Amino acid sequence: MIISASRRTDIPAIYFDWFCRRLREGHVDVVNQFNRKQVSRISLRPEAVDCIVFWTKDPSPMLECLDELDGYSYYVQVSITPYDRDIETNLRPKDDIIRTVQELSKQIGPERVVWRYDPILLNDRYTIDGHLMWFEKSLEALAPYVNRCVISFIDMYAKAKKNTVGLNLRELAETEMREIASGLAHVARGSGVGLQTCAEAVDLEPYGIRHGACVDGDLIERITGKPIKAGKAKSQRPLCNCVESFDIGQYDTCIHGCRYCYANASPEKARLGFDGHDPKGTVITGRLLGDEKITVHE
Repeated sequence: MIISASRRTDIPAIYFDWFCRRLREGHVDVVNQFNRKQVSRISLRPEAVDCIVFWTKDPSPMLECLDELDGYSYYVQVSITPYDRDIETNLRPKDDIIRTVQELSKQIGPERVVWRYDPILLNDRYTIDGHLMWFEKSLEALAPYVNRCVISFIDMYAKAKKNTVGLNLRELAETEMREIASGLAHVARGSGVGLQTCAEAVDLEPYGIRHGACVDGDLIERITGKPIKAGKAKSQRPLCNCVESFDIGQYDTCIHGCRYCYANASPEKARLGFDGHDPKGTVITGRLLGDEKITVHE
């Protein structure tokens, strides 16, 4: 079983103490977002978990607690982008986060640290030339510490449209995607960092950028040293190449305040979810009432 922690919220940055407690107690409960009475109880016992895939914008809480993950195979995907607090409201300075990623890589190795340059967006402040300059500067700092960088272009989902009013964002034209991809590939050439896309229809193979996967079966097999039987994830977008996993996050609980985020209906709702967090609870936010139907996965 592969655990995704998580597409829906930033567990390493915000809820890592809770997550470690769930590891020690051996399971986590995930409430169906459409029906609170449907609950999945997912085993976190080492013998039940093939690999944990972490998603985060700031892995600093992990650094002092990596021993909690002894006995588990895992890798960490870290999104680092050039945006300031006008878009990513509550993040630490990016140079500080990059130093954290460097330290994490020293402890667990570059194959298990993936840089996500995601999402790529454009407006009057964040231009193509600006992206390429920032990427080059960041790549210089990160290249010795990561083996791959995953890129994707912003999708203007309904939540993103609502939360980005005033930023003048839009879907990128294919010509813009290709100009950015060509520039990123040129910058990355010879760095040792391979570029991949995440769930993108555009073919960027001419620039040496292949379609990738975030929950990557091949990477998991290399990390674990054993074959993984998981098939293609059925619950993800058609263009997604990820293998099947159990995501243990909950929507409307991330307080980073990234205005493009698809996982929060609004900053206010995310704050309510965060305020409802019980560090001793089996779910990230709220509590079980006792009338739920619990399905066990192990």
